[in-house]
Amino acid sequence: MLRNCLRYGGLQETFGSVVFDTCLKHRSLERSQYVGGSAFWIFVLPGLLLGMNAQSRIKINIAKYSQVGTQDGITGAQVARRLLNSQGLQNVAVESTPGMLSDHYDPRSKTLRLSQEVYFAPSVAAAGIAAHEAGHALQDAMDYFPLEARTYIVPVVQLASQTAPWLFVAGMLLQLPTLTWVGVILFGSSSLFALITLPVEFNASARAQEYYPRR
Repeated sequence: MLRNCLRYGGLQETFGSVVFDTCLKHRSLERSQYVGGSAFWIFVLPGLLLGMNAQSRIKINIAKYSQVGTQDGITGAQVARRLLNSQGLQNVAVESTPGMLSDHYDPRSKTLRLSQEVYFAPSVAAAGIAAHEAGHALQDAMDYFPLEARTYIVPVVQLASQTAPWLFVAGMLLQLPTLTWVGVILFGSSSLFALITLPVEFNASARAQEYYPRR
């Protein structure tokens, strides 16, 4: 009887410890899910909202000024070409590329790529976008260090911004808080990078504006 009682007591103690450990793990899981959810609201959602707001305002302004034609009827491609030539940058190519808002300057190949909506359009919006991208070519010609630094960092940041949402979702589904936090940190770093490089964009626009008063 004593042996049975001890055996039962041992089983009860073991079972009790298992239940206790299970409860702890469950509470830990709930806590990790709460932390993951909190991390999303604190770090991820504000960046998403800011990005969506910026994209929305950009599209609204482009749609508005796409209806306003340039005074001499020149297209975005012609604006870029004239601005580059005026600064002695005949070696910079101006090409058309598919995709909306895909306009960019590639300092490695010395190529300014404009979306078709900008390249062929004789509108104020197209002229402004083309001039801004040409401003990046002017930065490159003058060895503007912030642009050079951004050029090397951009591929890493793009990879981080593309993988961050997947890591965050995978971490939540697989109940892996570490993976969730990696996604949050990667997304936060890409958002921080966008803010840090804003001066590069402002400088490009300022350089482009130096061209227009002489036109």
